Amino acid sequence: MAVRVLGATTLARDLGKWQGDQGRGDEPRDADRAGDDRGGRRKLSVPAYRALADSVRLLVLDGRIPIGVALPSERDLAAVLELSRTTITSAYAVLREEGYLQSRQGSRSTVALPAVVGGAGRSGGVARTAASFRAVSADEEGSAPPVDLTCAAMSAAVPQVQAAFASALEELPAHLAGHGMEPAGIEVLRRAVADRYCRRGLPTEPEQIMITSGAQQALVLLLGLLTAPGERVLIDHPTYTNAIEAIRRAGARPVPVPLRLSEQGWDLDGIRSSARQTAARLAYLIPDFHNPTGFCLDEPGRAELVEIARETSMTLIVDETMMDLGLDMDAPPPVASFARGPGRAQVITVGSASKAFWPGLRIGWIRAETSMIGALVASRSAQDLGTAVLEQLATVPLIEGAELVLPQRREQLRRRRGALLEAVAEELPQWRCQVGSGGMALWFQLPAPMSTALAATAPYHGVLLAAGPRFGVEGALERYVRLPYALDEESLRAGVRGVAAAYRALDGGVERVRPAMVV
Repeated sequence: MAVRVLGATTLARDLGKWQGDQGRGDEPRDADRAGDDRGGRRKLSVPAYRALADSVRLLVLDGRIPIGVALPSERDLAAVLELSRTTITSAYAVLREEGYLQSRQGSRSTVALPAVVGGAGRSGGVARTAASFRAVSADEEGSAPPVDLTCAAMSAAVPQVQAAFASALEELPAHLAGHGMEPAGIEVLRRAVADRYCRRGLPTEPEQIMITSGAQQALVLLLGLLTAPGERVLIDHPTYTNAIEAIRRAGARPVPVPLRLSEQGWDLDGIRSSARQTAARLAYLIPDFHNPTGFCLDEPGRAELVEIARETSMTLIVDETMMDLGLDMDAPPPVASFARGPGRAQVITVGSASKAFWPGLRIGWIRAETSMIGALVASRSAQDLGTAVLEQLATVPLIEGAELVLPQRREQLRRRRGALLEAVAEELPQWRCQVGSGGMALWFQLPAPMSTALAATAPYHGVLLAAGPRFGVEGALERYVRLPYALDEESLRAGVRGVAAAYRALDGGVERVRPAMVV
């Protein structure tokens, strides 16, 4: 079987500014290890081959280089990166030694995961690096696990989730007489979700709801039904990293429309012109406490967005997974509530119980017209035959009693957000952030395009980070990094101290001669 080969140009694009805005480096010289050059540009505190190997490893762990593909030849990559072939050879040797490349005589080296990572499970992206980094440095022996800042997900609302599962176990016997496979979901949960939309001002019948195994499955099902290979899908930029991956795996092409970060808003004119110029039939947007910025689209913006969709015949997939997490304001009415009357736009809403109650509760849903729900049910059997009944039953009391749980969850997040902002202001005063009105993360702008290098270095300082380009396309967003505030305050402070140490390591421990302008 032929091995898929990753092109040198493609790898160079995905690597982004892996040298931390350093001038082109080659073999490790003293001048390449630390400090600034005469122009005030940041220099790496590690040799170029080591920095390149770390950046490739991060792409593998992020899922941006698939397992089993072959890396470019040393000659091709050296030419594209303008490095010596010896530097590429050394970087590949490091990757082989750490288990990220497998070599067979007579064939190309292919990407792999080392046993210490693979044994812990192949899911979770950067989160699976914790064990591997304990083996990298002897200094880490006996130390605490890394602070994981890759996940915007809280631990469970324990008393309420325990009570919900206890209630579910009591209800379960009534369902055991049947086969338990309901592709659209059990009636009681579909009704609970529909009733909640009604309370939010969007009349909804249970027949308009489909229960899925998490919001991610909901998106995958929709993409499989609504897109074809090569078709374009408009997205926020930045946006949720796993949504980008789902769009790509469906064979579609994500078309980024940048958010107006300084205004905490959406470029609606940009969405309109992009829809017209690309003839995109579908858009995936997160208008409710956007991930990763926390921004929220206001009511006039929602009305205009729906009108744009109507004018351009573009279907909207609206991700509401963060809807319950408004910290400074309540969520506006659903985007779909603005799509009414003859010739209205098609707005499909995706929701989830995972962010509000517990990430381990893999319950999501789709709200759409009944004909769309029917088509989704018909297509679902290629993936599974329904969502677990026990988890569905446990979700019912959580949704029905949401306002008894959510105020406490929101208050926890407010405190944690405050702790994160204070820690960053103290440890990293050069970093800038437009604080959104909700969600679980802050989107920080760095003084230089070095996010990938920072994420590659951070695990050596006890922190796991997701690089900014994970939330974008074409290797963009190197000047940004997402810091979630889902962990407790002390963990967040420890995490920021580790990030600051990694940042100083990249900076060589000295001030810039000519500081970069922050815009």
